[in-house]
Amino acid sequence: MIQLKHAGTKDVTVFFCHGDSKKLKEFSEGTERLFQGEFLQTAWTTDKEGRLVLLTGMGEAGQEVIRLKELGAAAVKECRGKKITGFSMDITEIVEEYGTESVRHITEGAILGTYEQKVFKDKEENPLEIEIVGIASEDFEEAQKLFQETVTVTEGICFARDMVNLPGNHLRPEDFAKSIMEFVKDTEIETELLDLSVLKEKGMQGLLGVGESSQYPPCLLVLRYKGDPKGTRNTGLIGKGVTCDTGGYCLKPANSMLGIKGDMAGGAAVCGAMYALAKNKMPVNAVAVVPMCENRISSGSLLPGDVIGSYAGKTIEVVNTDAEGRLILADAVSYAVREEGVTEVLDIATLTGAVVNMFGFTVTGAVCDNDEMYERFEKAYTYSGERCWRIPFYKEHEKMIESKIADVRNLSNGGCGTITAGLFIRAFAEEHPWLHLDIAGTAWVDDPIFEFQSCGATGAGVSSIYRFCCER
Repeated sequence: MIQLKHAGTKDVTVFFCHGDSKKLKEFSEGTERLFQGEFLQTAWTTDKEGRLVLLTGMGEAGQEVIRLKELGAAAVKECRGKKITGFSMDITEIVEEYGTESVRHITEGAILGTYEQKVFKDKEENPLEIEIVGIASEDFEEAQKLFQETVTVTEGICFARDMVNLPGNHLRPEDFAKSIMEFVKDTEIETELLDLSVLKEKGMQGLLGVGESSQYPPCLLVLRYKGDPKGTRNTGLIGKGVTCDTGGYCLKPANSMLGIKGDMAGGAAVCGAMYALAKNKMPVNAVAVVPMCENRISSGSLLPGDVIGSYAGKTIEVVNTDAEGRLILADAVSYAVREEGVTEVLDIATLTGAVVNMFGFTVTGAVCDNDEMYERFEKAYTYSGERCWRIPFYKEHEKMIESKIADVRNLSNGGCGTITAGLFIRAFAEEHPWLHLDIAGTAWVDDPIFEFQSCGATGAGVSSIYRFCCER
């Protein structure tokens, strides 16, 4: 539990400060020699009344959003490591340096610092009680609004992490859909689930071609939020929802198989963002479309060289069965455009290994065909503290997915894997403004890179997509 309060009530307090802070004089003798205020440096001491205090160094200013989130998370993890279950976080000096807006980032970091992956064994739970204090009275109302909004967004991030972290046998396609519908049930989001029979009726051969390889049937989940009934913008959020990806007949190598359960991080991200939009009653319109399936090997699985249809009517040459995400996203994008009336398309997926080779595990790759749309997204990810980089594309890249026997092929014939994977999806957006996010590198970390991460899913994309939808 986390609260924003006028004053702390806990016996333990976290102070964020620099090494030259006047606050240090209020603590035990020798504290100033022990604590230099370097970024993320911590030191335990006591105040004049003998109460326990954790000093956390703010360091030099720079890349404020990430640094502030790391400060909040680091303090929480340090207290949790000492088996302390209740404490106050005094952010007076942070607010003085970065303004009231910093409440948002400290709050997100603190909550994510408490996150733990679900484990399937007996484990004692020690819930934390955290108070954030140090806000001036005249700024408290504004801070409270920022705090409440951030709590909701972070709930969306944690939900996405939960989904991605679940083992594949605990999250079949329909399980995924039901989990999302349960998560958003108390919001103004309208849900619709298209099952196998409806997918066949609508001719979604991209989703069926991949999903019918499994005994657990594919489905397509639609979430609708109309927070601005008179508005003309209706943002389509399309998230890949492959709950198990073996690669099909283009089987993945054994050393990458443990990661196949997380190939639905894009779907989880758009649903987390939709939840936050609705819970915070933002005056925007958005539709999330999430195609869900497993990619397995069976007697009826797709083979390299097959040609299939799609909901849009385009034919697709299947060159690689492990390039399945773009097949199901093609049907989902077409459905969003034709059935849901979206005015712009944002798709997000753990799509290519090429993006990991390009950017590693801290930067999301983006491909976009509309400058105004990307400018809004750039503002959004800058504000959220996530890292993203726009990758250019040209006519020669579009030619790389031309097929001699079909309308389009699902794999480039000349490299540029991240670009061409995105352009394949763009071919189904029917000239709507389009933005593609490849989170193959950023959706998961084996070892945390930032303090607000934990081993496993990161919830990549949730906060940036939320902010993007809110940008006007």
